[in-house]
Amino acid sequence: MKWDEDQPRSKRLLTDENSNIFIYLTGHGGNEFLKFQDAEEIGSYDIADAFEQMHEKKRYNEIFFMIDTCQANTMYERFYSPNILAVGSSRLDESSYSHHSDLEIGVAVIDRFTYYTLEFLEKLDKNSNLTLDKLFDEYTFENVHSNPGIRTDLFHRDPKKVLLTDFFGNVHNVVVDVKDDDLLYAANHNEDGIRVSVATPKIQVTNNTTSNKTMGTLKFGSRDNEESQNLINLEPKTMLMISFITVIVFIGLWFATAFAKVT
Repeated sequence: MKWDEDQPRSKRLLTDENSNIFIYLTGHGGNEFLKFQDAEEIGSYDIADAFEQMHEKKRYNEIFFMIDTCQANTMYERFYSPNILAVGSSRLDESSYSHHSDLEIGVAVIDRFTYYTLEFLEKLDKNSNLTLDKLFDEYTFENVHSNPGIRTDLFHRDPKKVLLTDFFGNVHNVVVDVKDDDLLYAANHNEDGIRVSVATPKIQVTNNTTSNKTMGTLKFGSRDNEESQNLINLEPKTMLMISFITVIVFIGLWFATAFAKVT
């Protein structure tokens, strides 16, 4: 969001006021902070202020924010920008738990909150009618072993009426060319928008039969002006001789090139 124009597109958030954004954070956390690889951390105020900057710059339509950490619900308490729906995996002073471990590496591979989220989302397809409240129904204490929280006061829609595909669907941007910018239009019109006829040269070979001999005729003309002009009139024998000589010349050049490479 804060990169300048010199940064590549992959480093910039290319969203606008029509974009629905889904944000999912998971890792180690605590009261109003999230740690990145136990080296750096981000606080609830940092995220809240970032969202407000995005709102001021019209970088989103709606944001669906989810976080899976210990005391996760504290991370969205400072949000104050409109059209944000936030979900966390556990309350203040409450831990979030892992689902299962890998016996070979000896560590947990996924958290319970994330596990049941993925399990539900795998049911989605592009024509799904599932709504957000159906996803929230999966976050029972029996499943996640904690008390997830949902903040809806900043969100202007009822989650029961919001399709999951509003945030998990892939929308392709279609750009329609304006005729003034179209290359073909520009090539055939002047600056005032008046169509200009462009003469396209063409070469036409015809056979003219006169009495006892056939003449080969080369003509030059244009698309808009069909008047043509005879350039060369050749007898069939002459045209055949020219073709034969041309072939001999090409063969000679080929042998000369091949001999030069050998020597």
